[in-house]
Amino acid sequence: MKNYDIVIIGGGPAGLAAAVSARQSGIDSILILERDKELGGILNQCIHNGFGLHTFKEELTGPEYAQRFIVQAKELDIEYRLNTMVLEVGADKVVTAMNREDGLFLIQAKAVILAMGCRERPRGALNIPGYRPAGIYSAGTAQRLVNMDGYMPGREVVILGSGDIGLIMARRMTLEGAKVKVVAELMPYSGGLKRNIVQCLDDYGIPLKLSHTVVDIKGKERVEGVTLAQVDEKNKPIPGTEEYYACDTLLLSVGLIPENEISRGMGVVMNPVTSGPRVNESLETNLEGVFACGNVLHVHDLVDFVSEEAAAAGRNAAAYVKSGKDGASDAKTPVVAAKNAVDKDTREEMAQQDTGAGSEQEIELVATGGVRYTVPCTIRTSHMEDELKVRFRVGSVYQNCFVSVYFDDERVIHRKKMVFAPAEMEEVKLTKEQILRYPELRRITFRIEE
Repeated sequence: MKNYDIVIIGGGPAGLAAAVSARQSGIDSILILERDKELGGILNQCIHNGFGLHTFKEELTGPEYAQRFIVQAKELDIEYRLNTMVLEVGADKVVTAMNREDGLFLIQAKAVILAMGCRERPRGALNIPGYRPAGIYSAGTAQRLVNMDGYMPGREVVILGSGDIGLIMARRMTLEGAKVKVVAELMPYSGGLKRNIVQCLDDYGIPLKLSHTVVDIKGKERVEGVTLAQVDEKNKPIPGTEEYYACDTLLLSVGLIPENEISRGMGVVMNPVTSGPRVNESLETNLEGVFACGNVLHVHDLVDFVSEEAAAAGRNAAAYVKSGKDGASDAKTPVVAAKNAVDKDTREEMAQQDTGAGSEQEIELVATGGVRYTVPCTIRTSHMEDELKVRFRVGSVYQNCFVSVYFDDERVIHRKKMVFAPAEMEEVKLTKEQILRYPELRRITFRIEE
């Protein structure tokens, strides 16, 4: 069994940024495990531009953005293994993985960073009636076929769901000569960024039908057409509103699900709203020394925010390893012995420096009144940096409203914004100084108010 200070599961934008940050924080023993044949993750198939405006202050394509971090990782001599599937991670941070070269192998980590990304919601989760003909793809699969493999999924296309990947593929298919007839969205608002609606639909005259869904798929061997219908406030199809569109391809862009099978298997507590782990201010899960970042934690709208969040996870994992508290029984013994050997004042000082979960009273972050969730879910004041970004999403479209933050029952932040939309991630900055003014603080509440 090999030993590493930090093992990172996933070599996409989150895993790369976390690895670079951990190395820059002074950790030399780092290993990235990636199941694909190359680093970069989903960015390798995102050949459109719009990446890197926050991180690099210039507009890059997905592969260009990924390459910036790949170069950094290689220059820092960070070890990685490709074509490697992680089978499970134990609560003791023993990683079981396999590949063709090494077969089945075990790795003991002092800290683990979960950066597995997310996957698309499949047709099976939608309960669409009809046969199972060829020509039904998730938008991400179609993107890979067109951009990386050089195949055209079809020529006459209907897209269900207005997530960013679906919007971008509406433009991509049009540029490749296909006819995108319509984009249908179940909700009364789009699931994608406003800029993508303008650049990918409006600029190409592609109609967007809100509060519509697919109620039937025609065709046995290959898709021949789909029937759309308007839905009511309970998302039930309204009889008499059906419209038929002849097509040979249906693309599904109906949401992303964080890849957390490994997380659940090791006992990580999940947030039912995000389908990702519950984390504290250090992006640490309920398992000591296990951190999460990127789309495995919650689905982001911009990869720049993924990199920023992952860099924080890398720094915090490095600090955890440096603290010498790796969670293994053989590593705990000398620490306990050392504490017993010193005087009372020194023991209290050492206790205050402990970085493990549960070493102090945690402040709970509560999402309510239109706010769906927050990341993080809890804060330990002694572990937070001088400034902490709390990211969240809203559950509906709100115009000319305020995001309010309450410390227990006292409102301390009341910030107005023209539009809050579910597709865009929001953030509020909390400072350590601000929180320390409330020594008895137990709950911080986020809500949208008029």
